[in-house]
Amino acid sequence: MRVGLAALVLAAIASGCAQGGAGDEVTPAGGQQPLDAPPARALDSYASRLGAAHAARVAAAHRWGLAQAPLSAPPPPARKPRIRTREGFEVTGHRRLNLPPVFTTVPTRDKVVFLTIDDGAEKDPAFLRMMSDLDVPYTAFLSGYLVKDDPRYFRRMQARGVALNNHTLHHPRLPSLSYRQQKREICGMQRYLAKRFGTRPALFRPPYGSYDRTTLRAAKACGIAYVPLWNQEVFPDRWEYREGDRRLRPGDIVLTHFRGREQWKGSMADMIRRFLNEVRSEGFAVGRLEDYL
Repeated sequence: MRVGLAALVLAAIASGCAQGGAGDEVTPAGGQQPLDAPPARALDSYASRLGAAHAARVAAAHRWGLAQAPLSAPPPPARKPRIRTREGFEVTGHRRLNLPPVFTTVPTRDKVVFLTIDDGAEKDPAFLRMMSDLDVPYTAFLSGYLVKDDPRYFRRMQARGVALNNHTLHHPRLPSLSYRQQKREICGMQRYLAKRFGTRPALFRPPYGSYDRTTLRAAKACGIAYVPLWNQEVFPDRWEYREGDRRLRPGDIVLTHFRGREQWKGSMADMIRRFLNEVRSEGFAVGRLEDYL
């Protein structure tokens, strides 16, 4: 009885599929089922959109003075990599206390690096336009005292998909402070970000990359899950490497700052130009750090 019912259902489906108008059917190759034109047109439309997006990126790269358009990052991994503290970056009792991992590189085979930008001192509108035009992801680590004079700048950044993370309220060297003082700096910035931007991030970067066990205990108490540092640092006029071989690796975290000509030999756009040209020349794309955590 069930076999007969299944046969009737299949026959009805086949009949329904064959009832489209002549203009809606594409002649299939021998042995294949008919292919309806609407899905084929949808694929063609999708390919056209991809082509248009690539053309727009190439045009933007030319407009911003890049040698080549940035490579597109691969899709985020469905299974996130396990993040461990880098060897030599542990504190006493790190694993026993289940403290947030401190790392400089994300374990991945994807040929991607991650751009992170600290503090919030320079608020260059050209930088926002450049990153939007080129569709390059990045992650911000903000200090409250530098954000408060123009939070709208960072709301514009957030509206474009940029994650705003914790870099303390006042950018102190944390190991010189007590547990209570460190917690005030980190938790205070969590509250500030929640109030101004509606987010309590899971990522925290200690100022100067300086931390101790007290820092990580305070960070954990404030809801922090990850403490990403960096493996390279980029400026408008140079590139600094943590590793002696001076090369990029898949998953490397790159640091830079919100700075302008008053502090640097160039603008933020100059810095991004240097960064993207180097990354592209080595065959890397720029990924979104949060997608791998």
